[in-house]
Amino acid sequence: MLTSTVITAINSTLRREGWPCERLQAYIGRIVCIRVPPLMYFRAMINPEGELQKVDGNLPVDATVTAPLNILTELVTQNTAALKQIVISGDESFAEELINIGKQINISLVIEQDLSQLFGDMIAHRIMHGSKYLIQWQAKNFDHISRAVTEYYTEENVLLTKRTAVNQWSQEIANLKNNIEKLERRLDKLTHALS
Repeated sequence: MLTSTVITAINSTLRREGWPCERLQAYIGRIVCIRVPPLMYFRAMINPEGELQKVDGNLPVDATVTAPLNILTELVTQNTAALKQIVISGDESFAEELINIGKQINISLVIEQDLSQLFGDMIAHRIMHGSKYLIQWQAKNFDHISRAVTEYYTEENVLLTKRTAVNQWSQEIANLKNNIEKLERRLDKLTHALS
């Protein structure tokens, strides 16, 4: 169900833009596996129209594109730096072409155009503008909360230990081990001298 919805949305965008379909026609019959763990995993083939077509899971994949879970929110806020987090394997030229097309399509504008058909241009623009700020606000808050939780568990609760403390403790153990070995050697010398 989710796969069909995603492929339909992607194809709608490709058709609306036009030029991506022409570029993808060079890859007719190639199969891509798109992974956004743990949310999404599907395989699609480039059909003669230059669009994605769902395929059976038994067919061999030409390229695999693995993206982080936050990729959609990053693309909506037009943070194309998030595309650097994408990992590709297999046919690199095919996967790179898909990523380059993704870079050139303004997802925010596509969503705004879809919303404008439902609500009108002004309301669609305001919804998208507000959504961008909401997504950015949530990302900042998540970052602040994760830092606060980490700080609490490393400073206050000591459930987690800082890397520097672990390294210092390891060094102290190594020093203690060396001192014990020196002491053992001295004791061995003394016992040999006495006997």
